[in-house]
Amino acid sequence: MRPGIARALTASQQFLNLRGNPICAGQGTLRAGALQWCFRTSPSSLSRSYDARLEFRQGSAPETFIDAPDLVVLANGRVLPHVYSQMPTRLCLYLPRAFEWQPWLRLDQTIVPWTALWLYFFEEWLATNEWKGGGEHPRPRGGGRRRDQGIRKTEIADDTPTSEAPARRAGAGDGF
Repeated sequence: MRPGIARALTASQQFLNLRGNPICAGQGTLRAGALQWCFRTSPSSLSRSYDARLEFRQGSAPETFIDAPDLVVLANGRVLPHVYSQMPTRLCLYLPRAFEWQPWLRLDQTIVPWTALWLYFFEEWLATNEWKGGGEHPRPRGGGRRRDQGIRKTEIADDTPTSEAPARRAGAGDGF
């Protein structure tokens, strides 16, 4: 390994980091370069708790799902913002083409707190019907994308289908 070049963390290393970090206390499985980690999180002390599931395969981007409560039911008929899929509810936590998440980054220090931050903006969206987490969203009718104003997008990451997630990482120095 050359100095200054970060090496990708293996699924085993990510699993050990998840297991050892109290912020994401949970349980999971590790098999053949892939892991699944289930944990409970809450965006604030006044918020409900959510059952989250993180799936990671070495060489791929992590995927994050909310298993309970059902976010579609909580949305009461509204289309969920900032997700890759409604069912199962796969969260959009970062902008992949901006390389906001990299394989040498620890899941317990990025994806897990970004999940809580996404849920914070989700709960605000439930109350206001306005997504304040920043990111890129498809235009209502027609091609192209627009960049939201507000929170800068340089601090998040995932896959880019229907929209991106919170524009600021939890723990990025200014909190939420």
